[in-house]
Order: sequence, then structure tokens, then C-alpha cells
Amino acid sequence: MTDAIEPIRARDFHEAEGVEDWRVVGDGACTFFRTASFADAVRLVAAIGGLEGIDRHRPDIDVRSDGVTVRLITYTADYFGMSKLDVELALRISAVARDLGLSGDPSRVQSFIIVPGATDPADVMPFWRAVLGYEPRRDSPDLDLVDPGDRGPGFWFEAMDELRPDGGGSIHIAVWVPPDQAEARVAAALAAGGRMVRDDFAPAWWTLADAAGNEADVASVATRD
Repeated sequence: MTDAIEPIRARDFHEAEGVEDWRVVGDGACTFFRTASFADAVRLVAAIGGLEGIDRHRPDIDVRSDGVTVRLITYTADYFGMSKLDVELALRISAVARDLGLSGDPSRVQSFIIVPGATDPADVMPFWRAVLGYEPRRDSPDLDLVDPGDRGPGFWFEAMDELRPDGGGSIHIAVWVPPDQAEARVAAALAAGGRMVRDDFAPAWWTLADAAGNEADVASVATRD
């Protein structure tokens, strides 16, 4: 691991002073800044781009009609997770946002991954790599594929004890939400006609299914570190 990188746990990030606008989900610390216009969004992006040394640790920024989502993650040859660099940059971004009259809304934060299942993930990963144009994640090349353009969701390959009776594999999604929103998201899904498949790993994740049996995990970083 690079000497300059100081890894931290998700809980360490959340406990750092001044990061109240941010939440760690499956692919980093994120926040959402609501803006009144596209011009306001551009001003925020320009202010972030003007931070000293920003090219040494770049945030991921997504501009939409109602605001700007910012994601922070440390990704090296052997590490994918939070570091002290992310805390420092979160504080600096929140400061320039405040100067523009903006504040982060962590309730708008989420991410998701797609989870194919197979008795031997190595047998199916080459297919998904080819069909998606993805590449292995550097720190976990035997388990994860990622979009080299950082646009699509990640794929994590889950080992199954056996295939389903019809001979098929299993694909479901995992929706990452802030730890303080996970139970409400589960409750909303159940109220909308879902059913609980398993909750023995909660609050790390709950597995739910719709009326047709299609599954989704509601996941958070709670208890994972």
C-alpha cells in the first residue's frame, strides 16, 4: 500500500469532526448538494476544481438537474476504501459549498452493485468482463469487476453452494444506503409488497424479494468494520 495512504474504517470517517454532510456507502463517502440552477452547479464544480492539490486526490462528481453528487474514495493497486485523504477533502469541499450557500443532504445518497452468483465465479467472470467491457478491480481481481470509465455499477461475484433447480445462476442487486436510513428503506420495501428473505446479517444487509421472487439486498457499512 502506498505510504501516503492512511486507511481508515467507515466508522472513523463518520466520527471525524465536520463530516456531517457525508455518508459512507458501498463505494465511498458521498453527499448531495441541491442547486437552484445549472449555473449554481457549475459554480460549485468550479470551486471544487480550484482547490489546491485537487488533482492529487480527485473526487467523482455527478451533475444533474437538481444538484451535484460528490463521491470520495481511495483506490490504489491494493486498496479500495476510505482514508484520511477522504476526510480532509470532504472538509474542504463542504467549506467551499458553504461559501456558495450550499449544504450537503446525505439523505439523497445511495449506490448499488450487481451480484451474479455461480458455483465457481471464475467460470463466469470472463463472460461478464467481455460483455460489459469492464476490468478487474485492482485490489480484488478475483471477486469484482468495475467500469473503467467509472460510470456503471460494480459487479461482485458471489459463490453459490449449488445452482438453482432449473440449472440457472442467480443475479440480484445490492442497494447501499447510509446506515441511519437502512431500516426505513427496508420498511418501505416491505410496505410496497416485498417480503423478507433473510435478516440474519442485519444491519450489514437484509435480503428482500418482490412478489415474483426477484431479490435485492439493502446494505450498509454498519458492523462491517
